[in-house]
Amino acid sequence: MRFRDEFARLDAELTLAGHVVLTPTALDPATELDAEDRARLDRIHLQRIAMADEVLVVNVGDYVGDSTRREIEYARSRGLAVSFLEPHDE
Repeated sequence: MRFRDEFARLDAELTLAGHVVLTPTALDPATELDAEDRARLDRIHLQRIAMADEVLVVNVGDYVGDSTRREIEYARSRGLAVSFLEPHDE
């Protein structure tokens, strides 16, 4: 997961502010995943999004990857508010 430290910081900050935070699973970068593992993790992450009230995109340096774009589309298709950590032009 890119921006692991930023996710951890935001998780703590938002939790202390009284929010329930559902972050992606941060695996050790050395963990090898096959296609089935990746697909399972993708499904689980979409389930987290479906449970959310809002999605905060951690776009450090305004980086938004392909999987994050799909997740944004999914969140919006479910009527969820999507906000960005840093200013973002769409």
